[in-house]
Amino acid sequence: MEIAGLIAVLIAVVLMFTLVIKTVRIVPQARARNIERFGRYRKTLEPGMNFIIPLVDRVKPLIDLREQVVAFKGQPVITEDNLVVHIDTVLFFQVTDPRAADYEIVNYIQAIEQITATMLRSVIGNMDLEETLTSRDKINTMLRGVLDDASGKWGLRVTRVEIKAIDPPKSVIDAMEKQMRAEREKRAAILTAEGVRQSKILTAEGEKQSQILRAEGDKQGQILRSEGQAQAIGTVFQAVHDGDADPQVLAYQYLQTLPQLAQAQGNTFWVIPSEVTTALKTLSTAFGGPEGASPPAPPRLSANGAAIRAAEAAQTRAEVARVEREVSEVEQEVSDAEAGPAHAPQAE
Repeated sequence: MEIAGLIAVLIAVVLMFTLVIKTVRIVPQARARNIERFGRYRKTLEPGMNFIIPLVDRVKPLIDLREQVVAFKGQPVITEDNLVVHIDTVLFFQVTDPRAADYEIVNYIQAIEQITATMLRSVIGNMDLEETLTSRDKINTMLRGVLDDASGKWGLRVTRVEIKAIDPPKSVIDAMEKQMRAEREKRAAILTAEGVRQSKILTAEGEKQSQILRAEGDKQGQILRSEGQAQAIGTVFQAVHDGDADPQVLAYQYLQTLPQLAQAQGNTFWVIPSEVTTALKTLSTAFGGPEGASPPAPPRLSANGAAIRAAEAAQTRAEVARVEREVSEVEQEVSDAEAGPAHAPQAE
């Protein structure tokens, strides 16, 4: 009897312990559990310690209330220009109503995946490939709005939808690479042409400035040379004026420059100025006196003075003879130059 009583006590203790365990339910933070009583929804257990009636209430699995991330890979979608692209999406959602998430839909993860694929086909079907590749933000916004409206009755809230990758067909990728390569080569050619153009412009500007500066330098050089020549002429003229040179000296200098005029290259015709005869007359008057004038009476000189005077007269006569010879040579060259063009047409 004692043994039987001990066994009964142990059984009672185990049953009570089991009853306590079944009665108390602890729910973690950001979790929820639905309770069914006799197969009917009773309530949702909040985080913390909760009490239920054992064998009457049935506790369903935990429902996570935190934001969840689901990635869907390789959704085939046809664009408006009939190209098949594979789109990888990432979905962020959160359970806001545990009761609706448990009783309104069997598997809300699978439901979200299927509705995402459907909405992708609906949105991408109205875009061509180029717009699809460049309008990710627009696609994300449209998908988020549609999915949030569709999943609201399931107790879910879609927070974000992101397009992870868009994979066009390989032929399209090759064509796009060729197009991008052509665009890069085009931009490189344009930049090269712009550089060459700018270089030519700068070179032309530099040459222009160089020519302007060179012309300015030539101009200043000519001005300075002209000023120097003017100063030299003025100095010579002032020196002649200050020295009070007589006409005979000037006539002699004038006759000395005549042969130099005839020595220039290419001179086939030379005109003797009328001043030559005046210079000759002045020079002859200087050494021989004027025509019809009686020579002055020679002064009485000593023997040495007479010899010196005779030597100077002989030298002067020799100089006059040399000048006359030069003048005759010049006249002969002039006559030859005049006769040359006259015989040239007859020779032809």
